[in-house]
Amino acid sequence: ALRICQEKIKKYNLDMHLINCKYLFDKSRLIFYFYADNRIDFRELVKELASLFKTKIELKQIGVRDKAKMVGGLGICGRPLCCSLFLTEFKPVPINVAKMQSVALNLSKVSGTCGRLKCCLNFEAQFYKEELKNYPKLGTQIKTKGGKEGKVIEVNILSRYLVIETIEKEDNEHIKNRIKISLEEWQENHNQWNKEK
Repeated sequence: ALRICQEKIKKYNLDMHLINCKYLFDKSRLIFYFYADNRIDFRELVKELASLFKTKIELKQIGVRDKAKMVGGLGICGRPLCCSLFLTEFKPVPINVAKMQSVALNLSKVSGTCGRLKCCLNFEAQFYKEELKNYPKLGTQIKTKGGKEGKVIEVNILSRYLVIETIEKEDNEHIKNRIKISLEEWQENHNQWNKEK
């Protein structure tokens, strides 16, 4: 049925990609799943398929995520795609979830095989949201143990550190330095600084 439908799609020159097909258990209906960028007028195709297979024909247009789920494959992690393994519904993945996780906003790295943001970014969002409460916000001015003051420019939750940028004067020139501070060191210093206030 899949091969025949593919031939008929070529015959009618329709801009659609056939993904899969299945009969209902009692063979009362044959369902074809396809992906297309635009709406397709497939009335003639349905008539011809119905006369060939002597059953009701249904053509269902699916989205890119459903296509990835049906086709399957491996993700960048090396495991089977989450959508083809266990996801039953697709929740939107906002771009701020990727930003919160400090993932490089390189589309090839944050996009799944479907071309949308990876579903797995949502899995860790709650963890990152909770962990970020333990860190100063980006752009915050903080002091180091040595008394140097700088602006937070990076937070790395998995490695448990933050990076600050200090500006020091040397020979009438401003020199920017970056200092890496562990989360524990910052918390200890922050608590002590709050007590002194």
